Amino acid sequence: MQPRNMSMSGVVDLAAVKAAGEAKQKAEQSRAEAARTGRAPAAGRLVVDVDEAGFQQEILQRSTEVPVVIDFWAEWCEPCKQLSPLLERLAGEYAGKFVLAKIDVDSNQALFQQFGVQGIPAVFAVVAGQPIPLFQGAAPEAQIRQVLDQLVQAAEQQFGIVGAPVDPAEQGAAEDAAPVPAGPYDAVLEAATQALDSGDLGGAIQAYKNVLSDDPANAEAKLGLAQAELLHRVQDLDPQAVRKAAADSPGDVTAQIEAADLDLVGGHVEDAFGRLVDVVRRTAGDDREAARLRLLELFEVIGADDPRVVSARTALARVLF
Repeated sequence: MQPRNMSMSGVVDLAAVKAAGEAKQKAEQSRAEAARTGRAPAAGRLVVDVDEAGFQQEILQRSTEVPVVIDFWAEWCEPCKQLSPLLERLAGEYAGKFVLAKIDVDSNQALFQQFGVQGIPAVFAVVAGQPIPLFQGAAPEAQIRQVLDQLVQAAEQQFGIVGAPVDPAEQGAAEDAAPVPAGPYDAVLEAATQALDSGDLGGAIQAYKNVLSDDPANAEAKLGLAQAELLHRVQDLDPQAVRKAAADSPGDVTAQIEAADLDLVGGHVEDAFGRLVDVVRRTAGDDREAARLRLLELFEVIGADDPRVVSARTALARVLF
């Protein structure tokens, strides 16, 4: 396995194509055998601590049955203390669609170097034995969910890997451990809505952020914040100049991102999503990451259940994985 940086470009190479076929065939054979014998596969754990000795079994072998998300962490890493509990909670919520492998970098320097990790926290995935860099740093929960959704979808579509059964007791414990949302925030949300309606975008943004600082999963605040930030970004743009720059310079990522914002504000949702998916497809490195993150932000404006978001998320997964 060759070290990889945290760029999402080129994560599936020729070796992965072969591995995908083998993994898909193995998964289909396993399901056929289970159906023939009437025996379900043994339930596995959602979260495992992995060292170098257990790497082959807990990560490489399990990755042929279920996507394995790897959390590189250390006791002294303060951002890790925020990210790791969130990943553990999400592992419970996703109920076997992926498993979480935690690797202490201080005790497992060889794995740290093998994956080419440049800093922690760092999150990778392994699917059918293929390493996939996901993100580095303590990212917002909404963005982490988007990345996990793409990973699960790509694992199923490209590798035929649909997850694994889990121990019901462990899943229940993970769900019980999930924090209870704080609140209520009716007054703050009403004030944020009024600020948004009156054009006080800065006040609306701060009010929504205040709610999300206590209740990161608050759907109304996430939607309101996404809308307010979008309006704030476009308020000083010259639409004609932006669209001309985007048309004249297809490789100008900033112009394409600004044009996508204007597309969405103008109600051209599919155009906005299609523009950014195309940028992700054509670029690499920081440019690709900037376009990907903006697309995830625009998904928040429309809502995860909207068919246009579902379609665009599928298209994004295809170009990423």
